[in-house]
Amino acid sequence: MSSADKNLSIFSTEALPDVSQKRFGVAVAEWNETVTEALYIGAYDTLLANGVMPQNVVRVNVPGSFELTLAAQILAQQADIDAVIAIGCVIQGETKHNDYINHAVAQGLTNVSLKYNKPVIFGILTPNTQQQALDRAGGVHGNKGDEAAITAIKMLKLYA
Repeated sequence: MSSADKNLSIFSTEALPDVSQKRFGVAVAEWNETVTEALYIGAYDTLLANGVMPQNVVRVNVPGSFELTLAAQILAQQADIDAVIAIGCVIQGETKHNDYINHAVAQGLTNVSLKYNKPVIFGILTPNTQQQALDRAGGVHGNKGDEAAITAIKMLKLYA
């Protein structure tokens, strides 16, 4: 959204749709909880700041990022959920686990979005280090949770 600015929390909010009656499902991975909780708070606050009613944000927690796909599907299949945001963080580490997890989750979330014809947003950090994750979860580069929430809202404009 604003990679030129290097700040995930700078984005255009022009002509956003009215989301006061929309419901959002937010699936949050518990792994890397310090990061994912900050991302959730960013997403939640951004949803509310743009007209979403607090009772219209449905949160579910899952153990890790890999489990976000099933949680997104469970949320998306609910007729009263208009958009889903998946929040997680997979840090590079010493092995290639992140390659497998990130690819599987990206593909899975895309499949859920297409299956249920609803926006399913990839709000998952894929940094090399814990510090990079913190920098993108409310640190010097803003908050990817903010970006994920705005993306969900903007995608709903397609249905207007």
